[in-house]
Amino acid sequence: MNTGLDRARILIEALPYIRKFNRQTMVIKYGGHAMVDAKLKKGFALDIILMKYVGLIPVVVHGGGPQIGKFLSKLSIKSNFVAGHRITDEKTMDVVEMVLAGKVNKEIVATINHHGGQAVGLSGKDGHLITARKLKLISNPDEQGDKPDNPPEMIDIGLVGEVVSINNRIIMSLIDDQFTPVIAPVGIGKDNETYNINADLVAGHIASSLKARKLILLTDVEGVLDSDGNLISSLTMDEADRMIARGVIKEGMIPKLQCSFDALKGGVEKVHIIDGRKEHALLLEILTDEGVGTEIVLN
Repeated sequence: MNTGLDRARILIEALPYIRKFNRQTMVIKYGGHAMVDAKLKKGFALDIILMKYVGLIPVVVHGGGPQIGKFLSKLSIKSNFVAGHRITDEKTMDVVEMVLAGKVNKEIVATINHHGGQAVGLSGKDGHLITARKLKLISNPDEQGDKPDNPPEMIDIGLVGEVVSINNRIIMSLIDDQFTPVIAPVGIGKDNETYNINADLVAGHIASSLKARKLILLTDVEGVLDSDGNLISSLTMDEADRMIARGVIKEGMIPKLQCSFDALKGGVEKVHIIDGRKEHALLLEILTDEGVGTEIVLN
């Protein structure tokens, strides 16, 4: 086996993608197992650095749910969830902000910089990068048990927010100065409230705001799967909608697809949902013919 020749072929395979995506912005939502496994953390940092060196423009938005849960447990603060959202009172919000902006964000930045990159960490509160408002969660009548005829009710889940606007000037300034922005999904309200926001949704809004070429969501699954559990390499919005309606796509994948739909409608060319448990999944999806996940496009 000629490993030298194999390596050359891999580089040649990447060449048309490097040309195609030169100076194109790609927003990457970094989360799941890729954030906690030491080997995968290093691999992710190297992927971001290589993307930058070959002319792509990566922007990172990260999650941190497991890290938040672990810290809340240490402080004996109980966590409850409604429809996938962590109920966030003021005490919990203090921990969320401390973990996301003060610990996780700085660790990601430090890892990228340690391996030769130039990353800068931001909270959504910095420069009013992410303006947010309280998320209004409506109860599902189908889940009201013995009172299914009751009208839907508003559920108060505390300081959980939704994005109102993105101030992308601060991101563009960093990009112009050759830095890689790394953003914690914490937003600020009109009355100076701090909000905990779903990282997928933040990434989608930032991708739309920047008119990014791609939005890439790292997850702990292969991608979107069909009814037989096989990976679907490409989907249109209409096809995905039909699969949701038939119950083929469900649970945690639905909000990721809804985020994807919003990004596509906002001007993003393609969204990729990829398996962050695979080493160098980012490079494999962007710079190879086969890719490793599911790409979602407009109809």
